[in-house]
Amino acid sequence: MEFGISRDTVLYAYETLKKRGIVNAILGKGYYIKSTDWDFEERIFLLFDELNAFKETLYNSFLEELQQRSNIHVFFHYFNIDVFKKLIEENNGNYTKYIIMPGNMNNTAPIIKMLPKKDVYILDQTNLHLREYSSVYQNFAKDMYNGLSKAKALLKAHQRLILIFPGEKEPIGMVEGFTSFCEQHKKKHIIINNFTDEEILDGDVFIIPDDKHLVNVIKQSKKQKLKIKKDFGIISYNETPLKGIVESGITTISTDFWQMGKILAEMILNSKQERIENASDLIIRNSL
Repeated sequence: MEFGISRDTVLYAYETLKKRGIVNAILGKGYYIKSTDWDFEERIFLLFDELNAFKETLYNSFLEELQQRSNIHVFFHYFNIDVFKKLIEENNGNYTKYIIMPGNMNNTAPIIKMLPKKDVYILDQTNLHLREYSSVYQNFAKDMYNGLSKAKALLKAHQRLILIFPGEKEPIGMVEGFTSFCEQHKKKHIIINNFTDEEILDGDVFIIPDDKHLVNVIKQSKKQKLKIKKDFGIISYNETPLKGIVESGITTISTDFWQMGKILAEMILNSKQERIENASDLIIRNSL
């Protein structure tokens, strides 16, 4: 070639510029300048499952730790596998890093395999099919079991543990940890997939991953004129600032979402290839 540069080197340079958003590739026509902004170290594709209060905490922590050194584009798949596939196909090759929150959906691994393995980071939920990728994740079975174990002394005063588990987006590990604890400690327990206006019995404790059902349980308790802590108990899943205030405080089992975002940012900035289990804890408040 005229400048003594190999074809592979030129193509690599173009692909790097494409990942950084500097050029755009049009099939059959070539590469065109898209932006002259060179300030960012990374151009990040961030695919969330959905938006909620604790995901916002995670995102704000991630953003703060990056200190404006990366250009982040945020997408949502809302547990729709077709949307998940379309977003990854359309954005493959356009970013330096891909952060994927697959949720509990099946068959995400073959889609994620389309992306460069070294540039992929799995966030929050993972599974055996995704173990080859770097990740910051929750161990839901372990976290549920340990959270209930920490509350063991308080649970002695209650007759029955009820896990409200819709199963549409919640990880099955929650069921595994819940069942393991109840069977080991011989606690009467049931798993239901919905709660609207069911009767709350004296001594019940509800473990509630979905905040919609948390609201329903509290509403029903008021209809029955029951007092939280005195007549029945609540353990919610995933900490939010509001849960420290509602009904004088709701007990939660939760991972540290701020720490999760911070760890993820550090991995991105240092190009680390690791699998890190994020810490979880029981926060005891007035509902138990």
